[in-house]
This record gives sequence, structure tokens and C-alpha cells, in this order.
Amino acid sequence: MTPLAIQKPRKPAMNFLKTRELGIVLALAALILYTTISNPRFLSGQSIRDNLLNTAILAVMATGQAVVVITRNIDLSVGSVLGFSAFTVATMMSDHQGLPMIVAIVVGLAVGAVAGLLNGVLVRYGKVPALVVTLGTLYMYRGIVYQWAGGSQVNADELPAHFLNFANDNFLGIPWLVLIALTVVGGATLVMRNYRVGRELYAMGSSPQAAELAGIRVARNLLGTFVLSGALAGLAGVLFAARFGTVDASAGTGYELNVVAAVVVGGVAVFGGSGTVWGAGLGALLLTVISSALAVLEINQFWQQAIVGALIILAICADRLVAVRIARSLRKRDAHV
Repeated sequence: MTPLAIQKPRKPAMNFLKTRELGIVLALAALILYTTISNPRFLSGQSIRDNLLNTAILAVMATGQAVVVITRNIDLSVGSVLGFSAFTVATMMSDHQGLPMIVAIVVGLAVGAVAGLLNGVLVRYGKVPALVVTLGTLYMYRGIVYQWAGGSQVNADELPAHFLNFANDNFLGIPWLVLIALTVVGGATLVMRNYRVGRELYAMGSSPQAAELAGIRVARNLLGTFVLSGALAGLAGVLFAARFGTVDASAGTGYELNVVAAVVVGGVAVFGGSGTVWGAGLGALLLTVISSALAVLEINQFWQQAIVGALIILAICADRLVAVRIARSLRKRDAHV
């Protein structure tokens, strides 16, 4: 791999992904327009607020997942990490009512980071595929929470008012949860686009072996991506607990599938090496709006799973098509050289 290849993702793939991100925006616009015509209440202030708050939690998790997938890995444990963090923080805030919100956020980040570090160590030094490792830790973290909870739950009336109010409070009219999500997505996008570590992560996804030969610290970067994914899942757990109040051992169950779907639909190639974090954020928004629109249109929610599954298949097929086109163009270029 040449130094130029390390610095930038493949241009044809990026052009394609920009087109797909534009497609997500158009699909969102069409879905919102159709649903609003059918039921004008879909664009009410409360409906928009609920969609944004639900998107915020998913987008925070999708950010970390996108970075992991760009390196040609996957983290299936994020739903369980969210549940672990949510129950830990809810229990802590219930027992210590005077703790400030920042302590809850730091604890959630720390719980997630430790879980992510374990994933990264097993993947890198255990030489076990990320799919297998994180599937195992998904059940392990969930089992720990079930054992800890013992069938109990933390109710909203047991949590301090300032913790619950955080989900409804705002700054300049924008809910704090949305501001946090925008900061996370925007910050990760900036790093991935403009800093060396971002280019190294794209290079690792394009060819892990070539990245090592080029002198990239693959082990450090890989551990960092899993720690980031875990930490953001932990942060999402704090936001989940603050938004919904009642937390039990099943919190976050199934979230990992929605997170992966948001990332793939948002244009991050499952084969690694291309995609954008903000595209994953758009994917999270699309999935949230689809779920809300189905409820407003009084369509059976089971159709949501079918629609999401179809979107994932279409996204993977599109990735495969663009990979074939890139390989073909490279062969033609080499033939002319």
C-alpha cells in the first residue's frame, strides 16, 4: 500500500457513499412528507422531539459502531453494554441521590470503556474474530446484569429529579440528549476526515496486512476503536436511563441489531475501509423515523423488522457492486500502465 492509499479512502467508494447519503436524505424527506399528509400530527412539536430523542441514543451508539466497522470488525455487544451501564448508573443514582449528572456520565463511559477494552483485547491478542468475541460478550454482559438485578428493577420514582430532568432539559431550545449526539457524531466525523488516526483506521479496513507493513499501529488503533464503541454504548446507557427512568436487566435488548442496521444503511461498508460516521447518524435517524411513521400510519410494527432487513440486504448488495466496480477500474488502470 502506498502512502497516498493510507491517507485517503478509495475515491470511487467515497463518491458512491455520498450518493447513498443523499439517497437517505431524500428517503427521509419522502417518508416524512407521506406520513404528514396521512396524519398531520406527525410533524407536531412533541412528535419531532420524541423522534430526535430516540435518534440521539441510537446515533451515539452508531458512531462507535461505524468506527469499528470501518476497520473491518463489528461489535455486537453494544446492546448489552448499554443495559449494563444503564442499570449500573440507575442503581448508583438511586442509592446516592445527590450525585451530579456529570458523575453518572463519567461512570457510564467508564463501564462501557472497560467492556470495550475486553472486546478489543480478545479480538487482537486472542486472534478471535470480532463477530465471535462480541457475540460471546453480548451474552456475558447481559448475564452479569441479570445476576446482579435478580429480577428487580430501578423505578423512575427512585431516581433523583435532576437526573430524570436531564432528558427533558434543553440548551437554547435543543434537548441535551440531541446536543450530546450531535457533538459525538460531529466530533468523530471531524477526526475520521481530518486527522491521521482516521486515515489509519480507513487503511486498516482496506487492508489490515498492508496497514501493518506500512507501519500503522494496528493493535493500538484496534483497541482504541473497541474502547470507543464500548464507551459510547456506556454513554448511551446513561441517556437511556435518564430518558426512560425505569431500568431493568433487559434494558437495551436488541439494540445491537438496530445499531448495525443504522451503520450499514448509513453507508459504512461491511467489508471495511469506507463510509462516514455522519452517514451512520443519518441511518439512525432514518430507522427511528420509519418506526415512528409505522406507528402513526397504524401499520403492524412487525413490518419494521422486514423493512430494516430489506434495507440491510440492499446496502450490502450496493457495497458489493461498488467493490466490483472499483476492482474493475483498477484492473483497467493497471492494464493501461
